[in-house]
This record gives sequence, C-alpha cells and structure tokens, in this order.
Amino acid sequence: MLALRQIRKFGTATHAIATSIVSTDTTTNTIVPNRIQKPITLDEPALVKLKAERNPEKLFHLFQSNAHNRLVIENRFAFEDTVSRLAGAGRLDYIEKLLEQQKALPQGRREGFIVRIIMLYGKAGMIKHAVDTFYNMHLYDCRRTVKSFNAALKVLTQTRDLAVIESFLMEIPLKFGIEIDIFSVNIVIKAFCEMGILNKAYLIMVEMEKLGIRPDVYTYTTLLSAFYKNGQSEIGNGLWNLMVLKGCLPNLATFNVRIQFLVSRGRSWQANSLMGMMRYLRIAPDVVTYNLVIKGFCQAGYLEMAQRVYSALHHEGHKPNLKIYQTLIHYLCKGGEFDLAYTMCKDSMRNNWFPNVDTICKLIEGLRKNGELGNARFIMTLAKKRVPPLTADQLGALKSILWECVSEIFHFSPPPFPVAAVKNRMVKGKVANSSLLDITELLHLIATWMMIQYGWGPDNSPTIYHHGNAVTALSMGNNEYCGDCLSLNLDRNGTAV
Repeated sequence: MLALRQIRKFGTATHAIATSIVSTDTTTNTIVPNRIQKPITLDEPALVKLKAERNPEKLFHLFQSNAHNRLVIENRFAFEDTVSRLAGAGRLDYIEKLLEQQKALPQGRREGFIVRIIMLYGKAGMIKHAVDTFYNMHLYDCRRTVKSFNAALKVLTQTRDLAVIESFLMEIPLKFGIEIDIFSVNIVIKAFCEMGILNKAYLIMVEMEKLGIRPDVYTYTTLLSAFYKNGQSEIGNGLWNLMVLKGCLPNLATFNVRIQFLVSRGRSWQANSLMGMMRYLRIAPDVVTYNLVIKGFCQAGYLEMAQRVYSALHHEGHKPNLKIYQTLIHYLCKGGEFDLAYTMCKDSMRNNWFPNVDTICKLIEGLRKNGELGNARFIMTLAKKRVPPLTADQLGALKSILWECVSEIFHFSPPPFPVAAVKNRMVKGKVANSSLLDITELLHLIATWMMIQYGWGPDNSPTIYHHGNAVTALSMGNNEYCGDCLSLNLDRNGTAV
C-alpha cells in the first residue's frame, strides 16, 4: 500500500506538470502552448561580491552602493575585511569616505556602531579620525559612555605618547562625566608595559586601586609577564604573591606566564609541579602549557620526563602542535634517540609542519649512522614535498648526507652509478669488505642513489623493485636514463649475474 501511494503521488504530480505546460482556450477550443520564459538570473549576494573583489576602487564603490544594505552594514567581519584591504592598498581616502558615510545612517545613533567605526579607524592607523569621532558623537545624537571612551583610549595608545595618554585618561572622563572602569586601567597598563615603562604601569594600578578600581587577573597577568620578560623576577614574584593574597586567583594565561619564567630559569621540576597545581584548581592546561613543560625537561636533559608529559598531552585529548614537534625532535636527535625522532618527524611533516633544516640534517645523519637508510630516504622525500618548498641550498645539504653514505660503501663519486663496481663487490650475497650489508640493504642504497640523482620517491616513483626471470631484479624502469644506468639481476644465492 505504501508503494501504491507513492506511485499515486508521483502520477498526480506528473499530471499536474503536464496540464500546466498547455492551456485550453474555451472560446476557440484550440490548445495554445504557454510561452517559455527565460530563466531568472539571481545576482550574487553583496557579501560574496565584497569578499571576491580585489580591486580597491571597485571594492570601495561596491561597499558604498550597499551602504543601506543591513546585511552588509551590520556585518562586522565585512566591515573589518573591507577596511583592512583598503588600508593595505594605501587608500585611506576611501576609508574616510566609507566610515563618514556610515555615521550619517540611523545606526549612527547606537554607541556600539560608533565604537566599531572608532576601532576601524584605529586599525587603519587613522588615529586623529578615531578620536574626532569620539568627540563628535553628540552630532549624531549618540550618548557617550565608558565603552566609547575605552575604544578611543585603546586607539590613542597606538601613538605611544605618554603625555597624550595620561591627559586623555585624567581629563576626558571629568569633561564628559564618564566613570572609568578596570578595562580603562588595563588598556593603559598594557600600553605602558609595551612601552617599557613598567614602574609607571605599576603605579597606575596602585593609584586606581585607591580610587576604588580593584585590579583583576588580567591586570596582574600583564604586569607579571612584563616584569619577567624584563628580567625583574623579584618584582614578578612579589606580584604573584600579592595577587594570591588579595584573593585574585590566577587563570590559564597567568599560570603559563609563571611556567614560562620557571622554564627560562631551568626550574623544570617546579614548572611541572605548577602544572599539577593547575589540575588541582580545575584549570586545564592547554597546548602552550605542555609545550613549555616539555621544553623545560628537554633543556634540563630529562628526555624520559619530556616523553611522559607528551603522553599526558595525548591522554588529556590534546593534539601536539608544530612547536611541540620541533622541540622534541630537536632534543631527541641531540640525545641520540633517532627512532622516536624519526616517528615524530614523519607525523609532523605529514601535517606540513617541518622542523628547521639543521634538525632534519641531524636526523638524517643519525639514521644514516644507525644503518636506517630507508627511513633517512623517506624523510628526504617528505622534505622535498614541503610547501613552500625548501631552497636549493637546503635540499643540497640534505642530499649531501645521503651521498656520503652511498659513496662510503661503494667508494665512488656520483654520478654516474658504476654498475661494474657494484657487481665486483657482490660476493655470495654480501658486499665485499662489509659484513653488515646484505642484499636488502644494498637495494636500499641503490634506491637512495636513484632518488637523489633523479628525484624519485617512494610515493610517486616508477617501479624500482620487480620480479622478472631472475629471483630479484632492480631496474631504472622506463626512464630516459635507463640505457646508461643500473640493471642488476641477482640469483637465488644473492650473487650478481
């Protein structure tokens, strides 16, 4: 029954479509076909056009033509992207015209909309226009509060002018009856820390606390980071104690600042203990925390502890990032643990996260000395797939390490590959003067030579190993170099034939 109902529905729909194609004229009793209308072409949405436009002039006119389109003017990301691209093209005149046009819209009466315009002027580096917008808010019938004041103050800190910032902070709130908050204080403190005026930043916190504005965790974290980076650890430690005594609990960022300081002083075990305290306070460590602790143990020579922290990172559900891979690969190579370094380097490169060339060279050199030429060749192949690619000099440094391995065993200088020399060194499945190299390792060596010389790799290369009349065959395949290069057959005893 269910199938019959479906067939009926489809039959009815088909009948309706058929009857709509033709119409019957009752007066003339003739069937007149309907006119086929052209398909309606829909314009692309304005947001899609704005995102795709690359010409600054066309972008300006396109945004200007959509000045009354609510989907455009209410979209913060479209605003920021347009202003950012115009600023990158150096068209500040277009930015001024666009934002001044926006002020006259009905949305200009909202403080949040004016705050956005102030911040956009700041991102474009047009500080005077941003401050003037704040001063002229009454012209758009928009009331000033601490929100617009903080926006103008934040833009003004880009000037790095101490006198101007202090004047604006002290005078403007009194002039317009604005009551500043902790966000205002934090903006000024961060600016002073970036300017290197740490004592002034600390005094601002003390003075504002006297006025009833209590510092929050962001205030302490900003000051802690600045004093630690400036080498004034005593003051930094005092701020940490003061924060705890005042009942202000540190957050994730504060712990990371403290752990970074401990690691920089070689106190890796204390950094690990502090990470344990984070869990006790139910503050979950992030990837930055793990990276800092792993780096601390690696620098102190405790590779086993670094590996345990790395395992804990996976257990907590985090995924290692580029910095964690770089740190571990570098110090594992330094400690001679090339097998684990190879595994991590392989995983990292597959995500297009590449250690620096010096670290890769150390890894390939270590694998070569351990006789793991296949792994060294695979790392070389992954390195050649880097995006953006390595320079010719960097690739040359990697290739030279593999060349050393091949030339040491066969005693020849590349190229071309001396087939006769290889056959002469084959004695009952072993290479002459080498008791450690068997047939499989020989094949790896020859494959390495081919990869270096002709750029072949294990993923996209022609067949190197194949079975023919002989038990094992190794050939260059269908390649323009085939006539001059290797075609080596081995019998069941491994002797060259």
